[in-house]
Amino acid sequence: MTNMYKQRLLEKFANRTARVAILGMGYVGLPLAVAFAEAGFEVLGIDPDKRKIDTIQRGESHIQDIPGAQIARLVSAGKLRAAVDFAALAEADAVSVCVPTPLRKTGDPDLSFILSATEQLAKYMHAGMVIILESTTYPGTTREVLLAELGKDNGLTVGEDFFLAFSPERVDPGREDWTTLNTPKVIGGITPACTEVAASWYACALKTVVPVSSAEVAEMAKLLENTFRMINIGLVNEMAMMCEKLGVDVWEVIDAAATKPFGFMKFTPGPGLGGHCIPIDPLYLSWKLRALNYSARFIELASEINTGMPRYVVGKVQDALNDQEKSLKGSQVLVLGVAYKPDIDDLRESPALDVIGLLQQKGAEVRYHDPYISSLRHEGIALDSAKDWLQAVREADCVVIVTNHKSYDYPALHDNAQLIVDTRNALGRLGRNSSKVVRL
Repeated sequence: MTNMYKQRLLEKFANRTARVAILGMGYVGLPLAVAFAEAGFEVLGIDPDKRKIDTIQRGESHIQDIPGAQIARLVSAGKLRAAVDFAALAEADAVSVCVPTPLRKTGDPDLSFILSATEQLAKYMHAGMVIILESTTYPGTTREVLLAELGKDNGLTVGEDFFLAFSPERVDPGREDWTTLNTPKVIGGITPACTEVAASWYACALKTVVPVSSAEVAEMAKLLENTFRMINIGLVNEMAMMCEKLGVDVWEVIDAAATKPFGFMKFTPGPGLGGHCIPIDPLYLSWKLRALNYSARFIELASEINTGMPRYVVGKVQDALNDQEKSLKGSQVLVLGVAYKPDIDDLRESPALDVIGLLQQKGAEVRYHDPYISSLRHEGIALDSAKDWLQAVREADCVVIVTNHKSYDYPALHDNAQLIVDTRNALGRLGRNSSKVVRL
């Protein structure tokens, strides 16, 4: 029995007859669906958001990194289609689960999307199916949550009748050098057979597959990657605060340290953490370890420093205005750039949201501009991007550079602004010796 189902799947992958389904058509799921469709598979994308499904079915893209023309071509060729109905999973051979894994307000993991997707998947489970979870979560989720549900009351044995694995997504929106296709993919299965089948499937579309011994190793590897970044960003954020007290330019310090060709990796400070991974994923690990009576001290400390950066930035704005004999309350403050990183349209966990909220709480009249994000609607914030960014700069008492988009003319910004708080060193040398520029 084991050899039969495994062999059938391997043959279907080799001849591209396996029917592929991707659960979740977001920043991870859609690029993955496109990769498999380009590799010759017929791919079904499933998402409860009808707007996303309708967009794909029209041959359009809602993800910045995926061209609409590519979606249109694949849809027209019958290689890609999208639906809200999970019933089509009954015909699927291979399923990837790419759903969000946010944090609750309490800081605990929110597994509701994974649980919902798993419950739907369990309804249509059948022998000869391989399932890969891509959603970042705590070590043990694949085995303790998915396997417990998928292997329940159906007589199917994992590693023999169906195959289950974890492969952490490694999507960095806006990158052109490392994409879904060429970023190495770690894969760890519940059993060795699960790893073999899952790796064989992904190797059909992705350039490099890295098998590991278990799902838990793959889950932990993802958390190590993002915890490494979170802690090092926390370190340089604290370094910025220390350098201010010492009267030293933190940006010059970092550039000097980065000349060392070994033993140092450059990280830069900023207004806080943003994106779908770094602010969230390490806290999944911290939460899991608290249940085991262990305190992840590095994670907790780095999180404390990083989440405090928006308030630190607002303090900088308040002090800078005070030096000009102005009060933050009633001042016009322009936040320049609200995406969580440059040159993308992704607002998830952006520190700009906290900066704007804190400025408003202190009575500032806040405007923003972002060439990629036309409006903000978030927890009481309701703003539209200024139409003329340079005119908005001229009208502001203070401009806060939160996201350093390349499209901004920074010399023009400097010449037209009354006061600038630069949290990204976007002005570089221009801002170093300028009396109207305050740097982080």
